Amino acid sequence: MNYNFDQMIERRNTASYKWDQVERLFGDPAILPMWVADMDFAAPPSVLEAIKKRVDHGVLGYTIRPQSYYDAIMGWLKRRHDWKIEQEWITTSPGVVTALSMLVDLLTQPGDKVIIQTPVYPPFYDVVNKNNRTLIQNPLLLEDRYYSMDFAALEEQMMDPETKLMLLCNPHNPVGRVWRREELIQLGDLALKHGVFIISDEIHCDWIYPGYQHIPFASLSEEFALNSITCIAPTKTFNLAGIQTSTVIIADPSRRKEYNDRLSTLSLHLESCFGLIAVEAAFNEGDEWLDELIEYVRSNLEYLTDFIGQYLPKIDVIKPEGTYLVWLDFRKLGLNSTQLKELMYQQAKVAFNEGSSFGKNGEGFLRVNLACPRAILIEGLDRLKKALTP
Repeated sequence: MNYNFDQMIERRNTASYKWDQVERLFGDPAILPMWVADMDFAAPPSVLEAIKKRVDHGVLGYTIRPQSYYDAIMGWLKRRHDWKIEQEWITTSPGVVTALSMLVDLLTQPGDKVIIQTPVYPPFYDVVNKNNRTLIQNPLLLEDRYYSMDFAALEEQMMDPETKLMLLCNPHNPVGRVWRREELIQLGDLALKHGVFIISDEIHCDWIYPGYQHIPFASLSEEFALNSITCIAPTKTFNLAGIQTSTVIIADPSRRKEYNDRLSTLSLHLESCFGLIAVEAAFNEGDEWLDELIEYVRSNLEYLTDFIGQYLPKIDVIKPEGTYLVWLDFRKLGLNSTQLKELMYQQAKVAFNEGSSFGKNGEGFLRVNLACPRAILIEGLDRLKKALTP
């Protein structure tokens, strides 16, 4: 490998959301954080060098989006996902969740119903509930450690004339499914049939393990493209969450104008100069770094799977097809939510994401972030083993 992902980088005292809130959030500074979805790796050298070059220039004024910015995004999507988009489809947001919230507000009216597929990323609940829309849960089906969509229930929910919108998570966070072509086509056909618009959160689209393929929902047909909006970002892919940049892809001209007008109203239409620089450097020069990192994290996943199989067989690993997150089923241990928290924070001294925060059908599960040097993963698993070993 050309990159050293075993390198331990001290993140404490850097205003890290993940590391510098441990005592406040979990009650003990000795707890090892393996929860929020950012990585414990340095960003790609190409990105860091591009940012340093801009800093050395010394002037950090208002910045426009040059042609090279659009070319980088279009080139990445074509190269990595075989998706050819038009430049005019591209707009922006400080973050994907910001875009989701604005789009829920723009595309629906108070009281309209919005479908989410649970268990799912917690902000999906917030962008619906806090916009005063009616949340409709379409629970994923779990069988033999494998999640699938409940299309029968989904169609029944879409048939309701008050259902206007669905938030799709692809790849799915936290269960790690990379939805197959036939699943997305079935979903898209139902949405067209019943007049339900799709917002596809594809922020984890670049984190796909060998043997699987991410298929952008909007790439499947012109009809799907016009009946959907796609949100992506380099932030999960290249560990750039603090840069605050994302891309919103809108094929429908009228919806795109409505969205851009809202951006302007909120004065969110300008972007950080560092965001623009990071997007270009990452998408133009980040392929090799990302490929090597996916392989490294895949080996972390294999280590975790083997470790749990050998030492903690009552825990079921829901093996992800994508993302650097892994969903663990602790229900065979017979612990309630309070006991599961006690196991993590007081006994094992490790912080994973509580499954209950992803929805009621996430109770009894924990989400683990694998995007860390192997030494951190080993330490976290050893702590868990000691806590569960009589």
